[in-house]
Amino acid sequence: MKLVQITPTILKGKVMIPPSKSVSHRAVISASLAEGISRISNVILSEDIMSTMDGMESLGVSVEVLDSVEESKPVTLEIQGNPNLKIVNETINCRESGSTLRFLIPLAGSTGSEVTFTGQGKLVERPLDAYYEVFKEQGIYYKNNKGFLPLTVRGSIKPGTFKLKGNVSSQFITGLMFILPLLEVDSKIIITTEMESKGYVDLTMDVLAQFGVTIQNNNYKEFSVKGNQQYSNRDYKIEGDYSQAAFWMVAGTIGDTITSLGLNSNSLQGDKAILEIMRAMGVDWRITSEGIETKRARTKGTIIDASQCPDLVPILAVLGALSEGTTKIINAERLRIKESDRLKAISTELNKLGAKIRELDDGLLIEGVQELTGGIVDSWNDHRIAMAMAIASLRCTGSVTVTGSDAVNKSYPHFWKDFIGLGGKIDERNMG
Repeated sequence: MKLVQITPTILKGKVMIPPSKSVSHRAVISASLAEGISRISNVILSEDIMSTMDGMESLGVSVEVLDSVEESKPVTLEIQGNPNLKIVNETINCRESGSTLRFLIPLAGSTGSEVTFTGQGKLVERPLDAYYEVFKEQGIYYKNNKGFLPLTVRGSIKPGTFKLKGNVSSQFITGLMFILPLLEVDSKIIITTEMESKGYVDLTMDVLAQFGVTIQNNNYKEFSVKGNQQYSNRDYKIEGDYSQAAFWMVAGTIGDTITSLGLNSNSLQGDKAILEIMRAMGVDWRITSEGIETKRARTKGTIIDASQCPDLVPILAVLGALSEGTTKIINAERLRIKESDRLKAISTELNKLGAKIRELDDGLLIEGVQELTGGIVDSWNDHRIAMAMAIASLRCTGSVTVTGSDAVNKSYPHFWKDFIGLGGKIDERNMG
């Protein structure tokens, strides 16, 4: 593990936002289910995306990296799809990627063969109850370790009616959406509670449509899936990631002007909500010919409903901590079962830097301060906590040391390089 020591400074300039991790997972899987060759361009080989690439290869798909791999340089993947999946490797290691695990379980469950899913870190205990209910209803054999990974599955998912809660994780819904169109008969996914993270499901249906598969959305209460559909191979470019851009947008707001490049202003990403939240807090961002520009602003607290954009909470907590008045983040209970308990992690670490944050059962209550102090904080092995701490350092009076700083490799391997490129001052070294 590594640590970085950050000397507080103002960031300014232009930064190319890395491609969307959410879109990348979906495009890689969709291309993998299409007959023929697809080329997926503008892909960053983060640990999560490599987990999905390796997982699809374990299911009989060929994934080749066409470019020479350089840190921070996007690559193009050439994928030889195979809609008739087969188990090539009986163990699929999802590392720490919840998307990989939850998207691939139904795909592996279509083969009829036995496969075991493993993982590391908090992924081992991330809940999979929604799938266990499906397995029980359909008579599919599964075995886990007292509710934790490893998970062994054997059997075939059959078409039918699937009832899922909408307030647990949209990843279960997406996982079923990948496989149900390939089954011989029509299926339905019925949502039994209020739907959260709608943006992620919108994203799934949009990527599926790009690859020739359609799903009917009946007001997020029911999704109708025609059977006997076919994925079409195609070339596809991944758009920039709003959840990563959010860190630089807040950096511009508490520092100096930063322009985020490579974003789709018409994106369906749920984390595009960062723009309206920042506007409500007093940020006058604007879309230019190059990208989205944010500049220093005096921000004020507000109430933030995180139900549709949970990944934004760590960086919004930083913005709230440095805004006038009170910021309350609500409907964020699911963050307790992410890479870390993100509500506890972000409040604990920001409070070490002089923030005034109180944990709520489902969110955070933040009293704004003018500046933070500095100190030693930990990433909790969570990429979003590490990056949030880096941005918080911009308004600290003393240096900030982030232990476990290499957690950024999970989604944004060149984060620290971009941080330096915007004027950041860091000293990076190995721990111990």
